Amino acid sequence: MVRLLVVCVVAAVSAGAGEHPAGAWNPRLYRCPLASTAPVVDGRLDDAAWSRAPWTEDFVDIEGDARPVAPRYRTRARLVWDHRALYVAAELADPHVWGSLTTRDAVIFEDNDFEVFIDPDGDNHLYAELEINALGTVWDLVLVRPYRDGGPALSGWDIAGLESAVEIDGTANDPRDADRGWTVEIALPWTALAELAGDRSCPPAAGDTWRLNFSRVEWEHRLASGAYVKAPVPGRGWRGEDNWVWSPQGVVAMHAPERWGFVTFTTTADAPSPDPREAVRDAAELLMPLYYAQRDVHAEHGRYATRTADLDRLPAPVRGRLSTASFLLYATPWSFTGLMYTADGTRWTVNEEGRLVRRTAP
Repeated sequence: MVRLLVVCVVAAVSAGAGEHPAGAWNPRLYRCPLASTAPVVDGRLDDAAWSRAPWTEDFVDIEGDARPVAPRYRTRARLVWDHRALYVAAELADPHVWGSLTTRDAVIFEDNDFEVFIDPDGDNHLYAELEINALGTVWDLVLVRPYRDGGPALSGWDIAGLESAVEIDGTANDPRDADRGWTVEIALPWTALAELAGDRSCPPAAGDTWRLNFSRVEWEHRLASGAYVKAPVPGRGWRGEDNWVWSPQGVVAMHAPERWGFVTFTTTADAPSPDPREAVRDAAELLMPLYYAQRDVHAEHGRYATRTADLDRLPAPVRGRLSTASFLLYATPWSFTGLMYTADGTRWTVNEEGRLVRRTAP
């Protein structure tokens, strides 16, 4: 059971009313192979298991096509799994490797970091976040709901049995030399993730799909008295840090789980399997815009709309598709549920807390 020790934190990237993901819904897909032998978690990505795992696409700016600026440094990840754990590896190029935080469950994104987000059942609620810096310091927490829906973040929750390690190709916190970057290796036991899995099998079976994303926070810096200090670069017109991700969010907010990528667990990386995104597409493209439009109405008027016609910010293409779909809106001034049946008979709902639930027809 998730322990309800609540520690409120301020999200570095959280969406408020009016901040909608921009661009088409097009999450990335990764087929995660089964490892015959688990990698040793030492930060060095030289285990045989990793040779069977493809790299993800290079990370891009968090806003995706809305801000098509190439990241300054390359980031990529790879995954494998076995009966015991999900293993994540990442490679972060960086000519200036530095870090300052050494206490577990500090707010690690205040340093440069690598982050993992996991929502096993894909309902946008009760998901895990793990952050790690170049010194190997971790922050693991669970979100009951995204920050946009009130959280809270439970920083007292730990990934029991977590293993993690960092290897630096260079020298941390030494501006006298040019570094090449750092690598991360993480083992996330299924016994810990089972607390979040809902009705999903944990460990997963071959062919199962979970929602994940990966992020990298990279701060601008300057040198002061021979040490790295966070500081925006003059004239760059930027907020001080970059956010680079595997699957673009379309907004500066990692906590929009409907935009995370899809990870399908396979026996081999090239095992044929259907694209799991297509089963979710209608719900993501129709019900999530409905949620955002209702949130805007509530922020402006203190109530929810009882008709889609009253949702001024619902995009016209979405409104048109809903009008021809098997869709119903149940709403009071204080809550709402949007219900939709897709062509295969699957029943989808979304509510005022952004929880997206799938019920498969018998």
